[in-house]
Amino acid sequence: MISSEDLKTKPIPKHVAIIMDGNGRWAKQRNKPRIEGHTQGATALRSVLEGCIETGIEYLTVYAFSIENWHRSPVEVGGLMNLFIKSCHTEIDNLNRNNIRFRAIGKLDMLDSECYQELKRTEEKTKNNEALQLVVALSYGSRWEIAHAAKQIAKAAEEHRLNSEQVDEQLFANYLSTHFMPDPDLLIRTSGEYRISNYLLWQLAYTELYFTDVLWPDFSKEELYKAIADYQTRERRFGKTSEQIYDVSK
Repeated sequence: MISSEDLKTKPIPKHVAIIMDGNGRWAKQRNKPRIEGHTQGATALRSVLEGCIETGIEYLTVYAFSIENWHRSPVEVGGLMNLFIKSCHTEIDNLNRNNIRFRAIGKLDMLDSECYQELKRTEEKTKNNEALQLVVALSYGSRWEIAHAAKQIAKAAEEHRLNSEQVDEQLFANYLSTHFMPDPDLLIRTSGEYRISNYLLWQLAYTELYFTDVLWPDFSKEELYKAIADYQTRERRFGKTSEQIYDVSK
């Protein structure tokens, strides 16, 4: 069994991103409604948050609901919206107790007003917390995010607030939803799927990828520790050679 203390002897990822996949399959295997899988998935997230605090991870970004998910059945979408609202109510004390800041990213204007207001209320109530930032990607799609950033840059150029010579990778990143945090060091996808699914496409350029067959509702902090331990075996070169990485004179 891997412990958080064992992991601390090696570099810990500063930012972990997770595609929380498998809620529906978990429910189907147990002959339960799909919303039961999503509810159990919320419990799994609590365990992962605990693991993040224990290991010292600073940012956790989770893919909770994609723009494409709006095409699912109205019953499932409505159940998810109610779950988000309920979670904001029930989890805010736990977030504050554990010094966790909550933030939501995505095309939030697609949400109904009650859900949107609860998200904003939770953001406001936790804005001074510093141990961990929990970033929930909700009504999110990376292609939308990139197109939106390009639109904002074009508008700034039209208004003569910047010119084409100023546009580089850093400026572009400043217009993304994730401008306030570093790119992920580690991406975890559960349920045995091997896809990025329109998630953080710009930000994942040099992220280490970890795939597991475990369905999200069965994921726990112990599974998080396995992913971190695997991450710690990787050599992150960022386009350099191994010799350059270990030659401090370079």
